[in-house]
Amino acid sequence: QVQLVESGGGLVQAGGSLRLSCAASGSIFSAKAMGWYRQAPGKQRELVARITSGGSTNYADSVKGRFTISRDNAKKMVYLQMNSLKPEDTDVYYCNAVAYPLFGWGQGTQVTVSS
Repeated sequence: QVQLVESGGGLVQAGGSLRLSCAASGSIFSAKAMGWYRQAPGKQRELVARITSGGSTNYADSVKGRFTISRDNAKKMVYLQMNSLKPEDTDVYYCNAVAYPLFGWGQGTQVTVSS
């Protein structure tokens, strides 16, 4: 069973950058398309970036041109480089598969962008 652990969040000023990391366990990880999601309290979880097992990427319009998703299958890691951060990017960020069945959700990592 795959377990996911996100890290790298923090408090940053608008215009700043953060790099999120997601460590996965389990051998099935490398075969799955993965994504970064974000969720604000009381709102639905939103998929903001996805990457296939082969490295093809897609982004939500809200982050396109600012965020970059990448993965290292050998290390079982997924990354999200976030540049030009905006206050509306403030959320808890999670990684997970993008197709069912999803893995169990990790604890997420809080990103707070101050204006």
